[in-house]
Amino acid sequence: MTFARFPARLAPGQALVVTAFAVTVFAVASHAGAQAATSTDIHLFPLTLRNGVMSVGAPTNITARAGYDNQPSFTPDGRSVLFTSVRKDGQSDIYRYDIAKRRTVRLTRTPESEYSATVTPDGRRMSVIRVEPDSTQRLWSFALNGRDPRLELTDVKPVGYHAWADDSTLALFVLGAPATLQVVSARGSARTVLSGIGRSMHRIPGGQSISFVHKVSDAEWWIKRLDPGTDSVTTLVRTLPGSEDHTWMPDGSVLMARANTLYRWRPTSMPASETADWQIVATFDAPALGRISRLAVSPSGAWLAVVSAEVAR
Repeated sequence: MTFARFPARLAPGQALVVTAFAVTVFAVASHAGAQAATSTDIHLFPLTLRNGVMSVGAPTNITARAGYDNQPSFTPDGRSVLFTSVRKDGQSDIYRYDIAKRRTVRLTRTPESEYSATVTPDGRRMSVIRVEPDSTQRLWSFALNGRDPRLELTDVKPVGYHAWADDSTLALFVLGAPATLQVVSARGSARTVLSGIGRSMHRIPGGQSISFVHKVSDAEWWIKRLDPGTDSVTTLVRTLPGSEDHTWMPDGSVLMARANTLYRWRPTSMPASETADWQIVATFDAPALGRISRLAVSPSGAWLAVVSAEVAR
């Protein structure tokens, strides 16, 4: 196995404010599957968090067009959003949205399909899931300008999603029946930790742990924490019913959405908790925000990107 070791290192709307609290990579089966996917847009919200109180500002639709725009992730400086887009040429590529300039730039333009762009821990490249000409899905990386493609993991496939634990360790969602959680390290070994996981995987702020969703059954899903150094798994909280996409705030709280409502969960020292601990942050009346799925928060917590299914135009 080859492993490249990296060095360490809004549509107008009314702002909604929460006054108190009690206490989210596309699994690509094929390029054709992406083209047939539901049309989606990415909406960007300004966030404010003071004394535990979260304010959600008016959103901007940064991909206001018909078609598939999905899988947002922020650059480390929080100034740009990387995302996957399928345009008129039918090709899935990576794009970058500059928040201050309100400008979108295409980064990759390849015969293959790229998904789930994530800036690598050294900040010099972006890792992606690439669907190769024979439909093999593996982890690749590109320079931040979309050039210099490199295959990073030769033998691990088919990969659907990934999350960096540190500069040389990855957690992977590997497609299968069921899908498995695997850990890959610079030592060149890939090991399976758990089966029956969901697509949402994230590095937890302030450490090297990875959060993921464990689908115990069709009706029982839990957010859990993986320590990739020991492969130990800790249960955190049950997901909202039918929702699996989550993301982390810098303060260690978790955001999820269900339909048109955004929720927040704050960990405590108590044992794993049920969905009653999820607190409503905001409910959106705009039809364009009626079916929220993936979410991403900028490193400083100043911005929230959400994906929602497009409404008929």
